[in-house]
Amino acid sequence: MDLGIRGRVAVVAGSSQGLGRAIADALAAEGVDLAINSRSAEKLQAVKAEIEDAHGVRVEAVPCDLTPADGAHHLISAAEDAFGQVDILITNTGGPPAGMFEDHSVDVWNEAIAQNFNSVINLVRAALPGMKERRWGRIVNVTSISVKQPVKGLILSNSIRAGVTGFAKTISNEVAEFNVTVNNVLPGYTRTERLVHLAKAVAERDGITVDGAYAGWAEEVPMGRLAEPEEFGSVAAFLCSEQASYVTGQSIAVDGGWIKGLI
Repeated sequence: MDLGIRGRVAVVAGSSQGLGRAIADALAAEGVDLAINSRSAEKLQAVKAEIEDAHGVRVEAVPCDLTPADGAHHLISAAEDAFGQVDILITNTGGPPAGMFEDHSVDVWNEAIAQNFNSVINLVRAALPGMKERRWGRIVNVTSISVKQPVKGLILSNSIRAGVTGFAKTISNEVAEFNVTVNNVLPGYTRTERLVHLAKAVAERDGITVDGAYAGWAEEVPMGRLAEPEEFGSVAAFLCSEQASYVTGQSIAVDGGWIKGLI
């Protein structure tokens, strides 16, 4: 299927590895030019070269930390300077630390809020005016299955990503008349670097091996396996498409059936 977005410009936050990289690859395969981002300039340059070689699109590498407010504005401004506009925004940041409520200090909470909530607000604030002016835009937030079914030991993610869900649903109604859609994609247990860290935390907490943690997650999933990043990236790319023009305000899980609720 041709997603109808060839020649569009996307900003993909947190795209040097993992889910962000998978989304960047999926969009590049559709002919979308990219501004990619992470804190590591070295990693970004390698990813830039790989995507350009594989897909022949233009790629701008923008290393910066999105936790401070000016980081988000720098990323969007750099993309606009390179390409003239931003049509698609993928908000994506690394997950906050695992742990129970009493494991986290006030400072850890504030850092997680800045990284996983405020960064979304600031990115949208910077990119949205241009989308409204051109009357076309796609905003996709990478959140978590925890917004529909809390995950044990992830109180920071469970709480903060739910806030992103509320923000996205609300603003989707405010910008729908401008042909701007806002959706969330909820990754389940996916083979990324983040899952390695979570597996180590679970193994330490439960007194099991890392392989045992992976096996336990797979047993929870009706499909009996973990997801591959590419499976997630394809869903996110579809939400950026012309075909998804009537889909907005939704939280779509890519979880192999892990979430037990009806909606």
